[in-house]
Amino acid sequence: MPLNWIDVTNIDIKTLLLLEKHNIKHLARNSSCQQSMAIVLKANPEILWYFKTLLPDSTEIFERVVKETSENLSREEIRKAELEVLKNVNDWIVYIVDPSVYDSLEFTKWDDKLLTDLVHFSGKRVVDLGAGTGRLSFVAVNEKARVVYAVEPMRTLREYLKKGAKVKGLGNFYVVDGLIEEIPFEKDFADVVISGHVFGDFIEDEFCEMYRVTGNGGDIVLFPGNSDSDNEIHEFLLTRGFRWGRFKEPGVGYVRWYHLEVHKDSF
Repeated sequence: MPLNWIDVTNIDIKTLLLLEKHNIKHLARNSSCQQSMAIVLKANPEILWYFKTLLPDSTEIFERVVKETSENLSREEIRKAELEVLKNVNDWIVYIVDPSVYDSLEFTKWDDKLLTDLVHFSGKRVVDLGAGTGRLSFVAVNEKARVVYAVEPMRTLREYLKKGAKVKGLGNFYVVDGLIEEIPFEKDFADVVISGHVFGDFIEDEFCEMYRVTGNGGDIVLFPGNSDSDNEIHEFLLTRGFRWGRFKEPGVGYVRWYHLEVHKDSF
């Protein structure tokens, strides 16, 4: 279901030229807005070129949907399709246009104790995966983590994180480009791995990467944002030894948290 974090009515469709490779990969495999996306690519050849350049393996997909799209579309039909696409990637548009909008959303107003009651950060090396605007990262900093690495694949969010860290005068905070399924650190790098609203697209690969970079005796804490209906994620994490519980996310309802104390001889 499309989000409604920001009004896209006056946003230029060329904003899509600021998407990252992983965003475009998601679009290539997502059929929910395929027809409107085909119209967008047909009407905006520079966006088609950009998508194919960043994701050459999907060139055939993009060219096929464009070829199957009518040539005789009115400006109104094109703009309707553009708005549908922008609405479907509303969160990415926020990250590109104004990340501060995310920090103002109700569901980010949860109590820090939800995290600090699960894991102790003092003196530890922490990795936050899909750090976004730093909601979890800065909790770890405030709890006296020795060093925090905020891993974030969106360039605009990395810039936002760096600016926030500079304003706070942090010397133990590093912003790193990376994906949860391709974490750019060596084995046993972290004492604590945390992640919010990220885990779940490639659950096996993501878990293996988190487990790899977490040292023996370390902790993995996840807030996937999943409700009681998201049982694939839930069942997978239970089989890997995670304990779990529920909490009420403001404006959303009850969602789940997961915690694993890593013992490398367990698997």
